[in-house]
Amino acid sequence: MNAREEILAAVRRNRPKPRELPDAPLFDAALPADRVAWFRQGLERMGGVWLEPPASGDLLAPAREKCTGVVVSMVPEVSGSRPIGDPRMPQALDDVDVAIVRAAFGVAETGSVCFTDAELGTNALAYLAQHLVVLLDPADIVGNIHHAYQRPELHRANYAVFHTGPSATADIEGVLIHGAQGVRSLSVLLYPRAYRPQGHA
Repeated sequence: MNAREEILAAVRRNRPKPRELPDAPLFDAALPADRVAWFRQGLERMGGVWLEPPASGDLLAPAREKCTGVVVSMVPEVSGSRPIGDPRMPQALDDVDVAIVRAAFGVAETGSVCFTDAELGTNALAYLAQHLVVLLDPADIVGNIHHAYQRPELHRANYAVFHTGPSATADIEGVLIHGAQGVRSLSVLLYPRAYRPQGHA
């Protein structure tokens, strides 16, 4: 056994025993009934873009219109221009213009979307792409963060992250810059998981 294996074995032997988490209230007594409208307000307040689907025809048209340059799609509904590639080589994503992903769920209170490793394929995709286009099932919008932590995705995923609008930073004079440390834009299109256009099986 080499030094690395000895250290890891010692860590495993001395891990603290798991403890039950305390029960926490959900603070849902005053949650608005219309979670979609509340989510949209939160999204736009944080600099995100709400994509309005057309009343008829191709409901994915607003997402497809965003697809310019190098596009990596992690959803079957929209085609990309190249596959995501080897997840062990995330630096290969440094030239991605648009990433299309489905959110595990959304949080109405904050306008946030949650991604896990299952949705992203490679965690770096959510940060190296210039623009994120997100498909979100309206049935997957929870009221607040307290409800979000009850979602099973957070208990079975190896990695999970909440994105609230695009990357942003502001200096002391209040000049806001988007895209300083991550994506320059985050757009959300409501699109149910089980939706099938007419004529499709």
